[in-house]
Amino acid sequence: MKGGKKEKLVCYHCGLEMHPSEAVWFDGKPFCCNGCKTVYQILHTHDLSKYYRIQETPGLRAEEADRSAGSKYAFLDREDIASKLLEFDDGHTKVVNFYVPHIHCASCIWVLEHLERLDPGILRSEVNFATKHVRITFDGEKTSLRRIAELLHSIAYPPSITLESLEQKKKKASDRLLIQLGIAGFAFGNIMLLAIPEYVQSEGYWIEHFAPVFRWIAMVLSVPVVVFSARDYFNSAWKGIRNRIANVDILIALGITVLFVRSVYEVVTGTGQGFFDSLTGLVFFLLVGKYFQQKTYEFLSFERDYKSYFPVAVTKITPQGEEIIELKDIRPGDRLLIRNNEIIPVDGILVKNKAFVDYSFVTGEAVPVEKNPGDKLLAGGKQTGGYIELEATRTVDNSYLTRLWSRRIFKDKEEGGIKHVTDKVSQYFTFVILAIALAAALYWWKTDSLATAVWVASAVLIVACPCALALAAPFAFGNVLRYFGWYGLYLKNDRVVENMSLVDTLVFDKTGTLTVQEKFGVEFRGDSLNPTEAGVLKAMTKISNHPLSRLIYKTLKDVEPVTPEHVQEVPGKGILAYYDGRTWKLGRGHWAAGKEPGIDETHSVFAVDNRIRGIFVFRGKYREGLADLFRRLAERYKLYVLSGDNESERPVLEKMLPEGTQMFFNQSVHDKTDFIASLQKEGRRVMMLGDGLNDAGALRQADVGIAVAEDVNVFTPSSDGIIKADRIPRLDRYLDTAIRARKIIYAAFVLAFIYNVAGLSFAVTDRLTPLVAAILMPLSSISVVVFVTVLTWWAARKLKKD
Repeated sequence: MKGGKKEKLVCYHCGLEMHPSEAVWFDGKPFCCNGCKTVYQILHTHDLSKYYRIQETPGLRAEEADRSAGSKYAFLDREDIASKLLEFDDGHTKVVNFYVPHIHCASCIWVLEHLERLDPGILRSEVNFATKHVRITFDGEKTSLRRIAELLHSIAYPPSITLESLEQKKKKASDRLLIQLGIAGFAFGNIMLLAIPEYVQSEGYWIEHFAPVFRWIAMVLSVPVVVFSARDYFNSAWKGIRNRIANVDILIALGITVLFVRSVYEVVTGTGQGFFDSLTGLVFFLLVGKYFQQKTYEFLSFERDYKSYFPVAVTKITPQGEEIIELKDIRPGDRLLIRNNEIIPVDGILVKNKAFVDYSFVTGEAVPVEKNPGDKLLAGGKQTGGYIELEATRTVDNSYLTRLWSRRIFKDKEEGGIKHVTDKVSQYFTFVILAIALAAALYWWKTDSLATAVWVASAVLIVACPCALALAAPFAFGNVLRYFGWYGLYLKNDRVVENMSLVDTLVFDKTGTLTVQEKFGVEFRGDSLNPTEAGVLKAMTKISNHPLSRLIYKTLKDVEPVTPEHVQEVPGKGILAYYDGRTWKLGRGHWAAGKEPGIDETHSVFAVDNRIRGIFVFRGKYREGLADLFRRLAERYKLYVLSGDNESERPVLEKMLPEGTQMFFNQSVHDKTDFIASLQKEGRRVMMLGDGLNDAGALRQADVGIAVAEDVNVFTPSSDGIIKADRIPRLDRYLDTAIRARKIIYAAFVLAFIYNVAGLSFAVTDRLTPLVAAILMPLSSISVVVFVTVLTWWAARKLKKD
């Protein structure tokens, strides 16, 4: 297809390339649309033009957002809704923390931290770039929550306000862990200082008069460490005993108990200084490992459901006019107004205007579905085009999407699908250490005394406490977790890294995973169009809101438009135009040319005087590098592709995928989940990659479920991890690194075993002193941490390669 070409222009605001004839000029600068021009005017008028000097073309295209912000945010006038969004409200000063997904550069931060220039009622604003939130403090008597939201919308930074926003509860788990870590660190440091004099001086005035006091102080400092800081290890050990599982925390809890009891006995009876420094050091290092892995990706949410996707409120049409209601108040029979790019929150019947509903996130269908008045609409679709009106047939709780989410698989995911490597080793380690302690006790009871036997047995349990063993996996997998994040894969916890290293089957969703979200390949079949034909076609598609017309329009961006004498959109059929005495049509084959072309793929016919001039075929645009990726993966894994689409893409995929790759089409949400479950029943360990709500069940069912996202901060279904979409062609590198990390842990276990042998040689011969324990236990922990840190860095080098 050809058309006339001229020099390109770039929008001053968003950087979009455009044809000179399409430019909107203002203040000597070209803009791609009135939306971008309006944003420039607002910023320029309020002396915020520095926005464009910090970074060239920093904005996002303003026309992409619905400009009718006034009605869009009307629900914020309701006090019951606004109060749930506010972090602070004393009746005068108020604070709100908005999620703004369009934040992407330094210019964004600068303009959003100078909002007081746009609204005098705003006192200050702060941006958290990592989480894409802007925290705004404002005077409730001078401005309102709705006005602030409208202001952000007007400068192309619309806040995302979902149903989840109202129900979110702040998590305090990480704060508690930080307090536990602080207490253990404080106690460890001070007890070490108190113990050093006894290590370097065995007798003298100081030892005789002050050592007992320092020992009692050390004992008191260790009590909150045992009772509070180490509490989680005791809880985990009790759960393991109750479920008859010998996890590593049983031996840790036993070691802490023996350390504390023996140390208290020595201090109270005056027979020794105890092992309080080793005890608090043990807990401190364990908590460092836990904190390290917990803080890695705290800003990401891996437990999202439909509430992250749904709006807060909806517009209800009544005889008295429009009314804003919360979703929970929708009842069957209510007439609802859904605007462009708004989510349909409830099942209903379309009663006014034509709808073009994007169900890609729910069903996996790539192309928006055309609906006419009288058709049924399902919750979860996004209206693309003008506004529509629908009549609700169910409540939100009984609609398709929420009924789908109520399935048990969406609520629970078993933690122990694949057994943790540390738990495997600890099963044997625990029984071996207990056997050694028992054997040593029996030997010394026979050859010496019961007191010596108890002393030696406790020494074995002290020195064999698996601190190094427990630290190996958190630090190795935690490091890999961090490296993965640097290169676009964010995992929920260290267990996911280990599960990745053990999978043998990979299942891929097609739409949005193998294909690029919201991007379709448009193939023109027919002879090349001349400049006049291409120009008329561009003018025809420009007036249409139909998703397929917009895709065709984008392919004609370098074409000079030719204005017809008359052009109109015919509902349900296509676009009609008259030019140069001829009739031009674009749309359904029967209407445009009197016949269908016999093509299974989604298509649109372009005809002149009822003669087919060409056919536009639409298919998902596949990511680059997939063929090479699948070729590499096929050497080690069994591969499957599941799709909610029809089989029209099978020939394309067959060329791309290795021979023997099985593909299944027209798969529903339940089909995908059941398919994963059937593979697991065959003994396979499955990793699933998908992007939409239709994949959520399968992601939860799989041993490893990875959600694919163009932007990791926007909505993704509940999963074990989130991968940046452009990193999918490197999936094999992540899997290889996970396998290397598991091998490194086994090597670290060998190192820990060597330290334990050395320590046990002191314990079973009754030569373990506090000084030996104070040296050996921290040394083993630190050396294992250094060992796994260096080797995981080496293992992750491959991730850097392009």
